[in-house]
Amino acid sequence: MVLITEESMGHGIVISWIISTVAILIVAHLIPGIRVGGLGSAIIAAAILGLLNALVKPILVILTLPLTILTLGLFLLILNALMFQLAGAFTSGFRVESFWAALLGSIVVSIITYLLNSIMR
Repeated sequence: MVLITEESMGHGIVISWIISTVAILIVAHLIPGIRVGGLGSAIIAAAILGLLNALVKPILVILTLPLTILTLGLFLLILNALMFQLAGAFTSGFRVESFWAALLGSIVVSIITYLLNSIMR
């Protein structure tokens, strides 16, 4: 039987936050059009991106469900890009210059976080 305590949940959130921060820093070096001012900006951007994905994205997924079904789920990539671009708009020191940079950046961040989460577990 696995017990989930508040302490272990807190550690999981912190680890996810660190992984997202690392992914954002990597993406800023790989993709032209995405800039991060430093580690502090990446930490804040990861927190804002996490909040947007937890609070705003579920509402948008429900509102755009017919379009998502029509595109066989590909519209979710657009929503991810919009969340990434919105995080850039809310964070000083984290800049996403175009939609295409946001789209590619969100895909690469998703891949990196998936790989790092797989390694950590």
